[in-house]
Amino acid sequence: MSSKGQVVIPEDIRRRLGLKAGSQFVVVAGKDAVILKAISPPSLDEFDALIRDAWQQARKAGMKRSDIQKSIVTVRGR
Repeated sequence: MSSKGQVVIPEDIRRRLGLKAGSQFVVVAGKDAVILKAISPPSLDEFDALIRDAWQQARKAGMKRSDIQKSIVTVRGR
């Protein structure tokens, strides 16, 4: 690891996983392990499905659109 905390991923692993410059990762720290999980944004179809599922769960929980908007404002600290 460099003095800046940078880590080199070996070329054969980058090639096998299809990693390119700019690839994004989530870093998860365990007791004695560091895990890099490659992430990519969902496709528009996947995003639409996620939103649809979230709305269904909100309806089942009895939430209204105004409840969700109030929660967003609260979380954003406005």
